[in-house]
Amino acid sequence: MKILLTNDDGIYSKGIYALYEKLTEIAEVVVVAPITEQSAVGHAITISDPLRIYEVTRKNKFFGYGVKGTPADCVKLAFDDILTTKPDLVVSGINHGANLSSNVIYSGTISAATEGAMMGVKSFAISLASVEYSDFSVAAQFGKFFAKYLHELDVGENLLFNINVPPLKREEIKGWKFTVQGRTKYLDTFEKRVDPRGNTYYWLTGEKIEVESVDESDDKAINNGYISVTPLKYDMTNYNFFNKVKMEVQEWEE
Repeated sequence: MKILLTNDDGIYSKGIYALYEKLTEIAEVVVVAPITEQSAVGHAITISDPLRIYEVTRKNKFFGYGVKGTPADCVKLAFDDILTTKPDLVVSGINHGANLSSNVIYSGTISAATEGAMMGVKSFAISLASVEYSDFSVAAQFGKFFAKYLHELDVGENLLFNINVPPLKREEIKGWKFTVQGRTKYLDTFEKRVDPRGNTYYWLTGEKIEVESVDESDDKAINNGYISVTPLKYDMTNYNFFNKVKMEVQEWEE
């Protein structure tokens, strides 16, 4: 099995290295990841600046290729120039922090996996659902398990998986389950500040708004001690609405 490994926390992050160590036990792993952190960039790609690639060494040996670009850039560039053959899987993570509910829209971690799915390759993103907890070992172990599981799974196109692992020890996790995207939202606010030179700037803050989710939602699974695995698709067409109106010819007035 051949795996393309990327992330949005950057190639020097702790999470990607923990996952790399586990995945190399079962596969040939090629790392192509942003040279600096690219959290919350979504599916952005770079079109106005050149993309530069750097060979990165970790623990005194070659680790992978750092790209001065976004997670989606990394996957595109890997397919076009770095990989010699098409990989069996694209894996993105381990992200330090949850990617649940509405956060999937903003996540660079998930967007890298989405790009892999768009390339026709089985893909998943994996996150440790805490920014305070920093033990990636359980998430890395599950990433290794799911890579083998997904490699054998028959899935259609336009599909990727979003995994969130609760910040718990292995014996405290109740298991894993397939989930749906939750409805939890964040109320964004911007704190207005003034720098030492008198210039105004803004800092994004906000608070979590708990919206009642179904029992099968990703956020409820995490809160109840389960690993959440949510199947996602990049086709965002609302087919329920489309199927109601697709036979209608619409008119408009000047």
